[in-house]
Amino acid sequence: MLNKKSRFSLLLAIALLSLVSSLTSAYAEAPRVVPEILDSVSHEQTHFTQGLTFDGKEIIETTGLYGKSGLYRRTLDGKVLDSARLEERYFGEGSVVLGDEIYYLTWKSHKAFIYGRKPFKKKGAFRIPTEGWGLTLWHDELLMSNGTEELLQIAPGGFNVSGIITVRDGEQPIKYLNELEVVGNILYANIWQTDLIAEIELPSGKVLRYIDFSKKAGELRERFHNIDVLNGIAYDGKDFWVTGKLWPQIYKVKF
Repeated sequence: MLNKKSRFSLLLAIALLSLVSSLTSAYAEAPRVVPEILDSVSHEQTHFTQGLTFDGKEIIETTGLYGKSGLYRRTLDGKVLDSARLEERYFGEGSVVLGDEIYYLTWKSHKAFIYGRKPFKKKGAFRIPTEGWGLTLWHDELLMSNGTEELLQIAPGGFNVSGIITVRDGEQPIKYLNELEVVGNILYANIWQTDLIAEIELPSGKVLRYIDFSKKAGELRERFHNIDVLNGIAYDGKDFWVTGKLWPQIYKVKF
């Protein structure tokens, strides 16, 4: 018969196994693929990356943290062509280019800012109904993540929510969707606090597979102890480019 100490150890082991099993099963149904890294360019290591997108051959990046949130236009070789900073009370999040404007989310302020595309000049703001995380375009509407399994479709102009897409892997809702990029009817979304990008079918919200960056992210963490999570997806019309918060490189990859 087990003594009290042995029973406690057994119960603790069972609890730990259950926790590991639940975390694994959360992303267990859809397959995983490891990306091929084709190239890389330098990335400013003070940038807490929240949004990454291409505007022609130039990259537009938005960054977060209170007092450090900003909007940047840069070339692939690292030259900054334009920039703008948010007020210290705002924590910047994702962004997207639409026509001659750039929409830039904030995290907890229920507000998004509108900037002129060239040059960056603040033109206005609009209210968002939840926290703002990631932002992209799909079928001429804004598609916004907010940390839950729900993606909000927001109509430009009145900025009203026109629909909600729920993201699932099988029956499992996939939360913590962060930075977003749409190619056709496929959405790519960073999953916060993981090294995974979910490939999501639109409008069903079904996860088709996961792009697993754990190998490269692990190598970087061994060399750069201050880096944060994988975050930032941009498509140049042919290839994807990904980075992370405070990462030293932006990587050109093939899924």
